[in-house]
Amino acid sequence: MLRLLLSLLLLSGTRCTAPASACPAPATAPWLREQSQTWTRPDSSVRINLNSPGDLDPAKPTQLIIFALPNGNTIEQTLGCQPATGMDWHYDIQHIAAQTRKLRQIDPARNIMLACVEAKGLSWPAWRRERKDNGHQIRLLIDDIARRCRPAPAPGQITLAAHSGGGSFIFGFINSAPDIADTINRIAFLDANYAYSDEEHHGDKLRRWLTNDPSHQLIVIAYDDRNIQLNGKPVLKNPLGGTYGATKRMIDFFHPGSGTSVPLFQHDTGSNHQLDFLIHTNPDSKILHTRLVELNGFLYAMTCNTPRAAQWGAFFGDRAYTDLIAPPAPPITTQPQPQPTTTTTTAPATAPIKTQIPARSKDSIGGRAFMKQIDNVPLIDREAAIQKEILAGNIPDFLRRFVEVKVTSRGSDGRPHTGVFRALPDYLAIGSSEDFIRIPMTPASATIICKAFNTSLPTRKMVDAVYQSAAIKLDPKPLTEKREAVATFVQHNQIIQDQLTPVPAAREPSGSAAGPLTAGHKKDVILTPILKEKPKKVAIYGWHKLDGTPIQPLYTGHADFYVDYSHGIRLIAGTCIIDNIERPLTEVLTDPELSTLLSDEGPIDFTYPAIVRPPPVVTK
Repeated sequence: MLRLLLSLLLLSGTRCTAPASACPAPATAPWLREQSQTWTRPDSSVRINLNSPGDLDPAKPTQLIIFALPNGNTIEQTLGCQPATGMDWHYDIQHIAAQTRKLRQIDPARNIMLACVEAKGLSWPAWRRERKDNGHQIRLLIDDIARRCRPAPAPGQITLAAHSGGGSFIFGFINSAPDIADTINRIAFLDANYAYSDEEHHGDKLRRWLTNDPSHQLIVIAYDDRNIQLNGKPVLKNPLGGTYGATKRMIDFFHPGSGTSVPLFQHDTGSNHQLDFLIHTNPDSKILHTRLVELNGFLYAMTCNTPRAAQWGAFFGDRAYTDLIAPPAPPITTQPQPQPTTTTTTAPATAPIKTQIPARSKDSIGGRAFMKQIDNVPLIDREAAIQKEILAGNIPDFLRRFVEVKVTSRGSDGRPHTGVFRALPDYLAIGSSEDFIRIPMTPASATIICKAFNTSLPTRKMVDAVYQSAAIKLDPKPLTEKREAVATFVQHNQIIQDQLTPVPAAREPSGSAAGPLTAGHKKDVILTPILKEKPKKVAIYGWHKLDGTPIQPLYTGHADFYVDYSHGIRLIAGTCIIDNIERPLTEVLTDPELSTLLSDEGPIDFTYPAIVRPPPVVTK
């Protein structure tokens, strides 16, 4: 309780000195290019913001820094911004975002990602007290954050850092297992080590972790807080109950072996450059709790004992990041406000997501010529030819980016969920943008293609959502003769193109821009749990009429080698966003709770076998 009260007092009762205004933003403001996503845990007890560099390079290694917030501070306040009239002073005392931008400037060889973690109630000590399995939950949270990084952190490239009560987050992690995982390469306490305890074997675990790998680093920054006062009264009843006392206990345990006194600081380091204890001597007994962070403390903790330590300025000197502080901005939101009923709308396609389909070769065959090649050939050979062309990238340019479709629903407990899945704007086709044919195929061929491009077939509910969100809705045009003939595939494709010709929005875009979301012109080959009980069948659904009702109810009566002109293959991206969290599509489809966003048939774990079965040979 004393530690919690101390942290709250230090943050809420002291105003830190800060410049009245900041320098003008640089011409290429880095915060304008940064990528940021915020989400909450399913139990709403933790909020996380993941900030990635604007020049993210998949070829570079990733360093993930997880920063546990101090008591009483939000993510927005911890990230910081330029001060403005009427703004809460907490926005100008840490500037973790600006200090991270400085790190990226001096360390361009890595993708440096910053994850700020905020406990419900703005107190990690209180959060932990309410949960007996808090250490296990913290470990799961760290793993979840690392999984969401793209590209993922390199082995052993996760840093845990904390200010004030955020240190409890780190000690919860340390307590969660007999040993500290080697995935962590640096642990930094910024006046945050109140809870250090030899009785809980923190020192033993940290020592083993340091011994396991010479690249592991333990950084502790503190100040002499034994005699500080607030409103004329001592803050600490026990003079050794603050971070000074905790740091001294750590120094006594580790025996760094190298101690120096420089103006205002006692500096203890280990001979192997893995330990760094820095204590401000505080001769005037001031409260320096946030000054240790604001005056480049985060930069120091992230760079000491590295070649970058001397590339940004000095600890407890002038701010080294002033030109990197973003202007005041609206608060980060965790998720869109839920709608009272289930709705579907298209999201703005300002930055459509690319598929993994290879570029189309200039020598690729055109759609019409290809259809002539596969006319009257056995099904198994036809399917092999279709797979070969699509896997080689022989598709129109407008089918290389997804269009986002938003969905909302309520879970079994009544709690609202929001989601975004991404669908190709039209059905798979072979050929160029000027000469293409939408190509029906078996579900086995579609499965092979889906696996190669990290995509999926849709569910019935997703087909409905695509239709409701479509910018272009076409009137179905059924045919009745030679339904399985390749010539009928071509005939039906021309009927669709004739419908699109008068529609200005349907003109195929140039380059690789996504085409408009178009629906109503084919039945979809879909995923459904029914197929687990009906193997060797194909499920088809859709072909919506202009009034929104589908011509084809969900049907599983055809064998999986049956293909006719009306079948279409619309690819769905392999990841989706659920409650502002990027998740694998398969994970959502198999989840009893979250699958309600994408399926009206319950969880779906069925995938068609990637084997093309030829029709049986009929003998007379």
